[in-house]
Amino acid sequence: MSTAPAENRTAASDWAFFVALMATAFAMAGALAHALELPNKMALGRDAYFTVQKIYSGWNQLAYVLALELIGMLAVIYLHRRQRRVWIPALAALAGLVAAQILFWTYTFPANRATGNWVLQPQNWEVLRREWEYSHFAGALCQTWAMGALVIAALRR
Repeated sequence: MSTAPAENRTAASDWAFFVALMATAFAMAGALAHALELPNKMALGRDAYFTVQKIYSGWNQLAYVLALELIGMLAVIYLHRRQRRVWIPALAALAGLVAAQILFWTYTFPANRATGNWVLQPQNWEVLRREWEYSHFAGALCQTWAMGALVIAALRR
């Protein structure tokens, strides 16, 4: 069995992977929570749904986790820019994070804004709910992709 080249196992690389993997795990946990509750929430009536949505107050604090996730991934990408076996899956992880953010800002955030973070009940609330729930589900798939790609990158060091 061959050992990894010394430049693959620097303290900087270890810390970059630690930050990237931990932040991605936390981001994925929240995303998977949304995905797993989707079937039950889609079955709720308007009043129950708007009541349940109140549990997400403060979830915007996950933006700090996403910032750490991005920083960690960028550090991994930079530190392993000459090692394609690591660099390519790290880029794939970044693509998962970017895709999740595109989904959020295209579908989830506009639904939050149109409902005043699920306080206002507009006529098209069911369309907004569908966009909100399914964009979170797709975002969970993207975060899972990102985690898988990061794990592959870490194993290839």
